[in-house]
Order: sequence, then structure tokens, then C-alpha cells
Amino acid sequence: TAIRRKENGWYDEEHPLVFLFLGSSGIGKTELAKQTAKYIHKDVKKGFIRLDMSEFQERHEVAKFIGSPPGYVGHEEGGQLTKRLRQCPNAVVLFDEVDKAHPDVLTIMLQLFD
Repeated sequence: TAIRRKENGWYDEEHPLVFLFLGSSGIGKTELAKQTAKYIHKDVKKGFIRLDMSEFQERHEVAKFIGSPPGYVGHEEGGQLTKRLRQCPNAVVLFDEVDKAHPDVLTIMLQLFD
């Protein structure tokens, strides 16, 4: 339904489309995200970003996720998410194994989706 609303122009440009695919291991969540990217972008390699959230288990790794704050070394480079979203701003992003991420990383994600 969300994709149909976007295609018809019934969406807010200020907010991203957010899908939450839940389920146990091996039921096809990753494949569903890839097919969604293929449908939207016609090119899975360009329009699909997979981030392994188990890499963000510590609090200080929030900077690795979205980039360093202004004034810190590497601020211009951005984080793993922001760097890849600059290449394709409307990409489908899969946050794999999100249950293993630090709660501060999840808080940042909620702020991004709001």
C-alpha cells in the first residue's frame, strides 16, 4: 500500500517510506527487501543497501553508523548509512540483525524515520 501511495503521489516528501519486516530466520525478509528495491529502482545493486547491525553493538559506534559530529575528525566522510544514502537517496535500506544493535543506534533510527 505504501508503494502504491508513493506512485500516486500521496506521500510526504519530508519523510521516508518505512517498512518493518519481522519474522524468524530464513523466511525471506532479505529477499522481500531486495525485490522491493528491484521494483522501485529496477536495479538492485544501486537501490539496495544492507547494513549488518551487529557491527553497532557498542554505544560509541553510533558515529560509525551516521558519521562524526561537526568538528570531529572524519566529519566530512559521513557514516556507513549516510555515505551510501548520498549515492542513492531513495534506496531500500535493510537493517539486518537489528536486535543486536546498541539501544542508542535504535534511538537514532527512530529519529531518522520520524
